[in-house]
Amino acid sequence: MSGNDDKNIIYIVGIGPGDISMMTGEVVDTIKECDAIVGYPVYLRLIESLTEGKELISTPMKQEIERCRIAYEEAGKGKKVAVVSSGDAGIYGMASLMYELLPEYPGTELYVMAGITAANSGAAVLGAPLSGDFAVISMSDLLTPFELIERRLRVAAGADMVIVLYNPSSHKRKDYLAKACEIIQDIVPADRACGYVKNIGREGQEAVALSFGELRVTEVDMFTTVYIGNSMSYIEGGKMITRRGYRK
Repeated sequence: MSGNDDKNIIYIVGIGPGDISMMTGEVVDTIKECDAIVGYPVYLRLIESLTEGKELISTPMKQEIERCRIAYEEAGKGKKVAVVSSGDAGIYGMASLMYELLPEYPGTELYVMAGITAANSGAAVLGAPLSGDFAVISMSDLLTPFELIERRLRVAAGADMVIVLYNPSSHKRKDYLAKACEIIQDIVPADRACGYVKNIGREGQEAVALSFGELRVTEVDMFTTVYIGNSMSYIEGGKMITRRGYRK
């Protein structure tokens, strides 16, 4: 941990998939040394072995702004505070919102600590799907208009990039993976190598390599990360691999 003793300090940490073995040493040490840990309830449960005796503060989904303000208020009381996000805090995490609110809390200093995002941790389980350029796109339209998501999908597929889909499904968006596939079906052939990983780094982890045609009729849940290959991707031995181009 580092920081200026004259300022209130908040650490914004990415806990990766949630297993302690997949967190950086910096993140583990920071959580252990903080007085208060702020986060979504699911994430706090994942790190409970590190938080014994600490003050745990949570808010439900869709109360992210309130959660950030609580962190600032607790730091203002002289506490060492950590705000936790799954994966990397700067990738669909809390880091950007914390910085947006920072001007309202002068005298506070933020430190972001990197974590392993789902694109990386899932790729390691699936094989080697991300050896070249790739695009990460969230299918959640809670904060992004679906028309913009659709445009991004088409551009990424048209550029022959591997596409990683976050949030491909939820209770209210069960058909969004099918929608994503429908949007790019005129660009991506049915035999294109694809894959998905459920519960990355957690109990019930499952990795499946399959064709784009098969992916189109596959149902996944909100804890799944989906990979749609590019023209250099293939499946071998149940693994999804994207050629880098070393061998001609």
